Amino acid sequence: MDDQPTRSPEDRSRDLSQPLSALSPTESLKATSDYLRGTLAESLIEPLSGGISADDQSLLKFHGIYQEDDRDLRDERRRQKLEPAYEFLVRLRLPGGICRPSQWLVLDDLARTYANGTLRLTTRQTFQFHGILKKDLKRTIQGIDQALIDSIGACGDVVRGVLCASLPERSRLHAEMYELAKRTSEHLLPKTRAYHEIWLNETRVAGSPAEEEPLLGRTYLPRKFKIAFAAPPSNDVDIYTHDLGFIAIAEGDRLAGFDIVVGGGMGRADNDPSTFPRLADLIGFCRPDEVIALAEAVVSIQRDYGDRVTRKHARMKYTIDDRGVDWFKGELERRLGRTLEAPRPFVFTANTDPFGWTEGEDGRLHLTLFIENGRVKGRMMEGLRAIAAIHQGDFRLTANQNLIVANIPAAERPRIEALLAEYGLYGNDDGPSLLRRNAMACVALPTCSLAMAESERYLPEFITRLDGILAEYGLGEVPIILRMTGCPNGCARPYVAEIGFSGRGPGTYNLYLGGGFHGQRLNRLFLENADEETIVATLTPIFRRFATERGAAEHFGDFLIRVGIVEPVTSGRCFAR
Repeated sequence: MDDQPTRSPEDRSRDLSQPLSALSPTESLKATSDYLRGTLAESLIEPLSGGISADDQSLLKFHGIYQEDDRDLRDERRRQKLEPAYEFLVRLRLPGGICRPSQWLVLDDLARTYANGTLRLTTRQTFQFHGILKKDLKRTIQGIDQALIDSIGACGDVVRGVLCASLPERSRLHAEMYELAKRTSEHLLPKTRAYHEIWLNETRVAGSPAEEEPLLGRTYLPRKFKIAFAAPPSNDVDIYTHDLGFIAIAEGDRLAGFDIVVGGGMGRADNDPSTFPRLADLIGFCRPDEVIALAEAVVSIQRDYGDRVTRKHARMKYTIDDRGVDWFKGELERRLGRTLEAPRPFVFTANTDPFGWTEGEDGRLHLTLFIENGRVKGRMMEGLRAIAAIHQGDFRLTANQNLIVANIPAAERPRIEALLAEYGLYGNDDGPSLLRRNAMACVALPTCSLAMAESERYLPEFITRLDGILAEYGLGEVPIILRMTGCPNGCARPYVAEIGFSGRGPGTYNLYLGGGFHGQRLNRLFLENADEETIVATLTPIFRRFATERGAAEHFGDFLIRVGIVEPVTSGRCFAR
């Protein structure tokens, strides 16, 4: 099952079904890149710039790396007639988000040696390094390789790192799902040896057979492709925001299989109603031993039918939205050679993390720690380094940017708790507020080239202000999902939050309201281009109404729709209306 399929001549021809002149520039670049090599090797040793060429930047993403610059320094460097302060982001591929303590220590050392001294836990259960200089890129990647991790396909037009529900309390189910997530990720990786040659000094053998990508083809996928595994009642991976999702259906202690959802995605562009977030559709059920073949078939459909001319229309959500869910299901069944089984019933109740101590079915303990916006730094970084030095289990990154110190033998709990106390990892006596614990932000400024406004640096102080208002109305213990991004791309999944923000410019944001508490509903634009004072003045009376009019256990997003403050969004195409 894990062998790559032989592609038909028809499939192969679709790699370049349009003439190069009709394809987007990125598609043409991929087609002529010698399987993602380009001139990257030459760019890395070019001494006159701290950056690399535009074409090589596009190819660099397939290796898990983005070129950025410190935007806090842009104006000053421009005045001094200097090039931007170029630096690089390296994102790791860590399917299922599991990291061994020995690996954590290596990554910690790399962050302090070559990056900006912090580790960033992402919304896709992996690590990002920020602030790496071009001269240190190769040494960083080689250090990652020595930890038996890589960054292949962590970015670019390929299948990104595969998510898996964290499940600290359901040890057996997690073990089965994690292995499937890992196998799926490995199976769908690009097969080119470009990464190994450029970063790990592998020699390309002259006269070897012509290189080939048996699944992805020479132009790879039209855009990024995201896969996740969820386990009801927790939707901690936001399954509906993915191109392909597997929802675990358990029968007692046994994994019976997965319900299948397709066509989700968050990215959009402001003032362009042809782009929109979309939630995935439920199309059927598959057995555990059918997962990899099904994932491959879904990827192959997007490979063959995704838009390679208009890049902003190239995600699978548009392929399905244009052609219809019935068409997609029929094409999938044709490629599988069988009819999909009917979906099984399931219920989601939340998409947050269970903080604190949890005991798994096998008696091992798990400790979920709050990591604000995923940034590990300072005293927290020191404390986690100390824990990694003695920890006998593993670490589990969550899709909510938090960290689980997982599989702790019961006898080791006192040692872990002593380190928590020594380094203050519990925070203050009461812990962070519910609003803060359930919030997420993307990196945004100063490093992201797409950011239009602050996010990670600004959200903590903004939440402090909102916490005061919620406390005034007795809502401090009511969970509300809030997310912020510095641009419309939606990396922190703001469009399914009960309160969502996307940056429009310095200090201004779009405000979205009415998303589902467990990620089951898109929200709706409520304010456009608003500053903090306008946003607070708008939310305050809504919080007041929520405090006095909400039903028992009613969630904030549901309340907004019930009382008519916002109309529900029923499809992606309705999002911009």
